[in-house]
Amino acid sequence: MEKRNEISIVLSGAAGQGIQAVEHILTRVAKDSGFHVFATKEYMSRVRGGNNSTEIRIASQPVKAFVNRIDVLVPLNDNAIERLRERITEETIIIGEGRYVEKEKNSIPLMFEEIAESFGNKIYENSVAIGVLAGIINASEDALVKNISAYFAKKNEEVVKGNVNAALKGYEIGKSLGLKFEITPNEKVKKQYLLNGSEAVAKGAIAGGCNFISSYPMSPATTVFTELSRLSNQYGILVDQAEDEIAAANMAIAAWYAGARAMVSTSGGGFALMTEAISLSGMIETPIVVHLGQRPGPATGLPTRTEQGDLNLVLYAGHGDFPRVIYAPGNLCEAYELSAKAFNIADKYQVPVFILTDEYFLDSFYNVEEMPEVKIERYVVKSDENYKRYLLTEDGISPRSIPGYGKGLVRVDSDEHDEYGHITESAKVRKAMVEKRLKKGKKLLEDAVPPKLFGNENYEYLIVAWGSTQLIIREALEKMGNEKVALLHFSQVYPVPKIAEEYLRKAKKVIFVEQNATGQFADLVKLTFGIDTSNRILKYDGFAFSVEELVEALSKEVE
Repeated sequence: MEKRNEISIVLSGAAGQGIQAVEHILTRVAKDSGFHVFATKEYMSRVRGGNNSTEIRIASQPVKAFVNRIDVLVPLNDNAIERLRERITEETIIIGEGRYVEKEKNSIPLMFEEIAESFGNKIYENSVAIGVLAGIINASEDALVKNISAYFAKKNEEVVKGNVNAALKGYEIGKSLGLKFEITPNEKVKKQYLLNGSEAVAKGAIAGGCNFISSYPMSPATTVFTELSRLSNQYGILVDQAEDEIAAANMAIAAWYAGARAMVSTSGGGFALMTEAISLSGMIETPIVVHLGQRPGPATGLPTRTEQGDLNLVLYAGHGDFPRVIYAPGNLCEAYELSAKAFNIADKYQVPVFILTDEYFLDSFYNVEEMPEVKIERYVVKSDENYKRYLLTEDGISPRSIPGYGKGLVRVDSDEHDEYGHITESAKVRKAMVEKRLKKGKKLLEDAVPPKLFGNENYEYLIVAWGSTQLIIREALEKMGNEKVALLHFSQVYPVPKIAEEYLRKAKKVIFVEQNATGQFADLVKLTFGIDTSNRILKYDGFAFSVEELVEALSKEVE
């Protein structure tokens, strides 16, 4: 086997076996050694048992997408290999306890448990595995010791020492195996950030001025809620775990009314309960920012899997007609930037703004150089004695004040109302207020985030995608090396930016790639521009596209 500058490592075992600890430590060891890192996980909906796996790509060059290929597999229980059988090839090296790997080709039996026990406790076996893998990639020994020590720092000195020594023994074994992976370190990588989608959304929200979050836990969106909770003291964020999603959404609206910048984080089933509150936001023109981490439905569906199935839910949520904005970041930098922008746009236009992610996006992480610069834009005005909360204006945006800021009374009402906020059933006023609100929808296009083109500008085939598939498709196109093919990626899916039509009509063939069963965005584009969107590559089995899968599917669509 020739030497390679990249390795795809998969660890698999039961929930509760510490796979996430291995992922956490090994990725940081690799990054601190100067290697580029990408990791993602898939897990069953249970607290213990079952079988979960995590993929860690470590490379000399940036890697930011899921691949089906397994170079090194570390099974931690007797179900792991069979569950991953379809991904195992003759090139896959399987390393683990003899009883798990002895019947497999290219297997290397290692006594993880025995080695761990020699340092005082069987539970050190994961540290042995981390050491072996660190040795295989020729990671820095100092980085290994530092990160093992940091992870177990809250334990007593004996536990820290035991894990470090077990890892160093594994490191020695890993280096002695002579596997042909030569990954070149880069000093710049050591200074980069390693974060996942949840952290990018949470930190972007903070950069946008978020100072209140109310949510009810629901995977996978809970990770954003817990990250903001973790940072709440540092950044002055008021956190409330509400009794249900209905309360969470209404509390966020009330917080905006009082002058805060509020957010809720939920998933499809939880958001379904929030739709009345979204209509309330539309009627009283009080902002709300909603992060929705998508997972497969209907109902409970596959609660720990991934899908892009909630675009229509968010697009049409709420009764009546009112404008909204929907973002769907395709990478960590966009997640940070658009999460911040969501608060500015919600404030400026006084509308609901949605950030659509999914389980794959939230649970995947890689190293990034830096996040884009963002700034907080505030649009609250001081009220006077004749303050009209719903003043009819040319662009539909009324001056928004908050109680106690000025001499005016800030009236809001869920019934139709006049300019002062008084309830009305006047047909004339009703018509004027509907038109006022809808004017904002047209104005919103001026602040639309345009789609990004990746590839040759003189394309014949145009791949269209949104949200989390961006980096997977980009790597697939790089591997295809076909200059006739380009990607148009949308990180704002509604309102659909007008400039998109130019890109779409220029192509000989447009191919939509989505992780849902019907092609929800393709339908929206057809509705918006009236073009043919019938060429669709759709995946809805609960798992993310792999790079190899898309190379195969796209190759069939292009000449």
